[in-house]
Amino acid sequence: MDIEEQKKGKYVLIRDGEGNELGGLFYKPLPCFGFGIGWLSFLLGFFFPFAWYFATFLYLTNYYRRDPRERSGLAASAIAALIFTVALLITVLVLLFSGR
Repeated sequence: MDIEEQKKGKYVLIRDGEGNELGGLFYKPLPCFGFGIGWLSFLLGFFFPFAWYFATFLYLTNYYRRDPRERSGLAASAIAALIFTVALLITVLVLLFSGR
């Protein structure tokens, strides 16, 4: 029956040899309104940059091994934290050495 449904273009659940469904781990929605911690931290970081550093800490401690769907958001937050840090450092150096 599954082969007939697959030929019709319908989605077929992947099952193991005993008929149990596989992939149940990723049926659960991500935390934080479905965005995941990484993407929510990325968005909040534009208002509270500390959120980027929190997500960077989670990324560096391999938090994404619990759920691989979190990896991209945590990585984006880590990159945003790096860019923010470099921009802040350049701004501070310019203000210190500009003679003000």
